[in-house]
Amino acid sequence: MLVGADLLDDFGKYARQHVDARGCAVISDSNVAPLHAKRVLRSLRSNGFLPTLITVPAGEKSKTLRQAGAICERMIAAELDRHSFVIGVGGGVVGDISGFVAAIYQRGIPHVQIPTTLLAMADSSIGGKTGVDTRTAKNLIGAFHHPSLVIDDVEVLKTLGPREFNQGFAEVIKHAVIADAQMFEQLQCWTATDARALQSLILRNIRIKSTIVAKDERDHTGERALLNFGHTIGHAIEQAGGYRRFLHGEALSLGMIAACAISIARAGLPPQQRDAIVGLLRRFNLPTRLPKNFPRRKIFGALKYDKKFEGGKIRFVVTPKIGVASLTSDVTLADIQKAIEEL
Repeated sequence: MLVGADLLDDFGKYARQHVDARGCAVISDSNVAPLHAKRVLRSLRSNGFLPTLITVPAGEKSKTLRQAGAICERMIAAELDRHSFVIGVGGGVVGDISGFVAAIYQRGIPHVQIPTTLLAMADSSIGGKTGVDTRTAKNLIGAFHHPSLVIDDVEVLKTLGPREFNQGFAEVIKHAVIADAQMFEQLQCWTATDARALQSLILRNIRIKSTIVAKDERDHTGERALLNFGHTIGHAIEQAGGYRRFLHGEALSLGMIAACAISIARAGLPPQQRDAIVGLLRRFNLPTRLPKNFPRRKIFGALKYDKKFEGGKIRFVVTPKIGVASLTSDVTLADIQKAIEEL
């Protein structure tokens, strides 16, 4: 993994050091491709690669089996074989679907990521989880497939609008809540947006997530599940809103607030610490209340499809204090319903 500024023009050189292949599929979306694809393709060609650009519509709606199949058909038409590789250029959606395609094409070929959002750099590009959504829930179909290389060029973050940029701080705040109380305090006055400050922040979050993933790579022991703080309800909010009402980080913000309410009841989280978490989310213009007309019943309906429900039992991540998290089976559906109603 490389984190720095102005890395895109040398991307082909870095890829050549990690991937022994010529043919590759560059998967991007309709928002990102016009901004960055030409530089990526030019760098690849100048280093002896033969890239094929495949662009999908921007947004969560592209994370489907149908879209993954269409990408595979494009790759077959381009005569890409088992010695080819996949490059994902975009945010979390592109990273998930490009990684999934890499995991299933020819039974698995290398995956390289160029995240273009803060959320993807600080979280989703790390850990090897790939997948697509179904009509009922997020990420129910997927595979573990670690990228061979991740390039975080912080300069590309300048192309993001405020809403897209700020949603990345939901994952940063989540990492602080579950594992880094010091970072939580530092975020209270974090205002820097220069490349060096962003590089330092991204590296810190990479270390947090990588440390947790290394203890439980395939999510068997429950250690990796700590990274899902706020996600059980957050994913359900995304699904209930048809993946249009909220960005992932925005839904996660709401999910964390609900998880804090449950943590007060089930883990002893002091209410003033819940208030501090809410205040920090607001500081980055993340939502802390659901609109009155939001279909809350749909949220509850989506929960039963969550991967953290095993054998009918709920595995829920709670925090007893900022900087610590644990997995519990003591949370009831009534606890979750009450937290959703209070959002």
